[in-house]
Amino acid sequence: MAVLHSAPKFTLIDGLKDTLSGALGDMLVEAKEEHGELLLTVQRESLEDALRLLRDEHSYQQLMEIAGADYPSRPERFEVVYMLLSLTKNSRIMVKVTASETTPVPTATTLWPNAGWLEREVFDMYGVLFAGNTDLRRILTDYGFEGHPFRKDFPLTGYHELRYSEDEKRVVYEPVELAQDLRQFDFMSPWEGADYVLPGDEKAETPPIDDPKVTEKPSDTGAGKAADDKAADKVSAGAPAEEDGGKDAPAPKATEGQPARPKRKGKTSGTAKATEVKKKAPAKKATSKKAPAKRKPATKKDPK
Repeated sequence: MAVLHSAPKFTLIDGLKDTLSGALGDMLVEAKEEHGELLLTVQRESLEDALRLLRDEHSYQQLMEIAGADYPSRPERFEVVYMLLSLTKNSRIMVKVTASETTPVPTATTLWPNAGWLEREVFDMYGVLFAGNTDLRRILTDYGFEGHPFRKDFPLTGYHELRYSEDEKRVVYEPVELAQDLRQFDFMSPWEGADYVLPGDEKAETPPIDDPKVTEKPSDTGAGKAADDKAADKVSAGAPAEEDGGKDAPAPKATEGQPARPKRKGKTSGTAKATEVKKKAPAKKATSKKAPAKRKPATKKDPK
């Protein structure tokens, strides 16, 4: 028996952009479709009203995630992205606002309680402030941590290192000391090309293929007077084959004029009869019992 669900398998994105754009009105900055998803950018001051409108009037009941992004070259370098889910429409949308290091974003804890934890994570990783969040503390880094690890200008090694001191018998924080500076960033995509030589590019320099390789002087080829003087010398001079097989070595004797061998005297051992395997007679079985002695014939006594 087929089971019917109130939520469709999927919601078509066609027409959704116009519907939500008209509902948001002046609160909307930009609406576009990317990778099959709808992305709405709203005014930072109107964020709470926009999220409430999408939740109450367009059935986007759940706040699934709050993520951050950093673009240091922009006046407002941070983007805060809210990912909403509609259970009844089986639809997802994203809502974005921009912010700087000093401009706070209105909190969403008045709409979804789970926003408190998500805003704490964005604050910890990026340093974005959320106005109205009563518990805005770090959630992933340690107490007293300096800086925000997900910022593009944050060093790869951090500012401080954590280690155990054998002298003080406790965990200590110390400033990171590096021989090479890792805090220089140009924020340029490697696919766009760089104006400077990247590490490893110096190994890619190869001679032009169109220029033929020529020998300007005889020494480049190994030729010259010294090579011509040694050209007539035998390479195999002094070898055993040269010493044993020279002109003065006697030639081997011919075999055609040799006298015939005399016939062998006596029995030959090369005949078929001589090569046959000799069969041995079967050995007699030894017996340990002695033969019984012969009885003498009985004689009749003379009755007297």
